[in-house]
Amino acid sequence: MSPTRQDAWSQDEDLLLAEVVLRHIREGGTQLQAFEEVGKQLTRTSAACGFRWNSYVRKQYKTGIELAKKQRKELKKQAVESEDTLIQELGQIESVLSAPSNEQESPITLSAVIHFLEVLNNKVEQTSSIEEDRNKSIEKIKELEKKTYYLAAENERLSKNLKAIEEDYRSLIEIMERARKMVVLQDEDRQQKVKFQMDKNGNLERIEK
Repeated sequence: MSPTRQDAWSQDEDLLLAEVVLRHIREGGTQLQAFEEVGKQLTRTSAACGFRWNSYVRKQYKTGIELAKKQRKELKKQAVESEDTLIQELGQIESVLSAPSNEQESPITLSAVIHFLEVLNNKVEQTSSIEEDRNKSIEKIKELEKKTYYLAAENERLSKNLKAIEEDYRSLIEIMERARKMVVLQDEDRQQKVKFQMDKNGNLERIEK
């Protein structure tokens, strides 16, 4: 069993954690399952993954989380509707095939069966097309989430740099203020050491103490 890691998280690891958690949200899974999956890939504990998600990464993906929850509801709704439609169509086929020939309004012909299967096939293809469009949308969302994460990381880096610059500026101002006070004190001290006396011609001359 490989030892668990205690080192700092990289941007790529944070991104993997976000992608897996959002995927589990979309697909109706739990965050605990997502943490366990990420933990296995990164050789970290699920608890460490959960702490990292709740303390930092989740804050960067508020929009992504809301969108993933909305997609989960839509997917669940589509699945229920597709299942209901399929059950109805299969029920129609079963009722037609199981009905006695004297109760059928018209005999089942081969062309009618082919037409029904063609309609059913078209519906399946439409569903596949919707699924393909959904997958493309998910990929676009992932790309946007990556850009959002890197922009957030860059913003954090710039904010730290700005804070450091502000601290340096304040330190410089304090140094300049101390230097100014020292100059003022030196001037005052020098003035206190100076006195004047009158020379033999009646002129004042400055004498250092």
